[in-house]
Amino acid sequence: MSYNKSTYIKNYSFLLLLLFIGAAGYAQDEQQETPQPYKKKVLEKTEIEFLSSYYIQEGENAAVSGGIGDEHLTDITPTFIVSVPLNEDDVLTIDAGISAYTSASSSNINPFDGNDSANPFQASSGASSSDVWAGLNASYSHSSEDRNNIWTGKLSAATEYDYFSIGFGGSYTRLFNEKNTEISINTNIFLDTWKLIYPIELRGDNSGNFNINRYFITGNPNYSPQFTGFNDKKRNSYALGASFSQILSKKLQGLISVDVVRQEGLLSMPFQRVYFKDISDSFIEEFHLADDVERLPDTRNKLALGANLNYYINEFLVLRTHYRYYTDDWGIDSHTAKIELPVKIGHGFTIYPSYRYYTQTQADYFAPYNEHLSTEKYYTSDYDLSEFNANQYGIGVNYTDIFTKFHIWRFGMKSIDLEYNRYDRNTSFNANIFAVSFKFIQD
Repeated sequence: MSYNKSTYIKNYSFLLLLLFIGAAGYAQDEQQETPQPYKKKVLEKTEIEFLSSYYIQEGENAAVSGGIGDEHLTDITPTFIVSVPLNEDDVLTIDAGISAYTSASSSNINPFDGNDSANPFQASSGASSSDVWAGLNASYSHSSEDRNNIWTGKLSAATEYDYFSIGFGGSYTRLFNEKNTEISINTNIFLDTWKLIYPIELRGDNSGNFNINRYFITGNPNYSPQFTGFNDKKRNSYALGASFSQILSKKLQGLISVDVVRQEGLLSMPFQRVYFKDISDSFIEEFHLADDVERLPDTRNKLALGANLNYYINEFLVLRTHYRYYTDDWGIDSHTAKIELPVKIGHGFTIYPSYRYYTQTQADYFAPYNEHLSTEKYYTSDYDLSEFNANQYGIGVNYTDIFTKFHIWRFGMKSIDLEYNRYDRNTSFNANIFAVSFKFIQD
């Protein structure tokens, strides 16, 4: 018999087909005998959220000019958050954003590069008057089969003109008691590097177009600060936190939390001026030349204790409360209390007014403008480290569409949030914050 290759291939293929059909039928029988239970995904479909905020502040205690001067600042922050279900148990989330700001106070790192006379209450138009921050965060979350265990890993990076940061961390959450009780622990590490930018008069290298010998110095004409730069350019932060949440009744839920932070390295801002009252003042035009820059300890330990209590009043009204106590080894103790009252006002709409009160004590190393002594080891005139209290009033509106009727490409809009907050300190400082958020879900 002669060998026919095509016939052999056909017969062999037919045999394979019979074997495949038989195997498929056997597998189907096995599946019918032992049906696999349906497992709901942690996240059913890809979600995309776009957030943006506009922030504007005013004040007269700029740290760049030693505790006096214009604090006007505007900031626009667009951010995208994309959450992708990789399978039934795993979710990848990418958070990317930028922050573009203009600042009157930071412009006075070099107050002599503008067109007007140098003055701490007059913003310079130079290069330091604006900057852009960019950040990227990625997290990977895995949930156990019974959804009672959740592990999350995180990576982050951020950069600015004078700053770069990389971070990593993770968390573990355990639910039990029929998911009425939740315990969570998390940790984060941030490794930051500064580009050392000092006030222009302290650089001593005639940087750029600035040459102090070209200016007429009033007050003490023999300006000769005993300034030395920092050796360390790094700042590391280590954070550990834990929380316990409990459903106390059908209407009441509580949470308590604790956070511990350790910081090491360059914790001072190298461009923030300090003035000493025991040294004669020197001026160029109307700007007080720095005696030194802010100097703070190279370690800081922080502890925060928090508590939330939420009460479901009825189908239209929920009461949310929050309290936080903070303390550190720089001498600051603070208390924060917040109340929010979400109210359903129609189909899909919720309005949520809020109020927040904050108070803190003064850091051990703070003194106002021109009140420090040159004999001190540490000093700052940054009013964020001063004693103050603040009130914040907010109002927000949320619209949720469970049917996602409005579409952009293959994504339906799930919710819209609009929020406004007014922040007032008992100093000259105040701020207004406008925020908007759009969340879309894949069809």
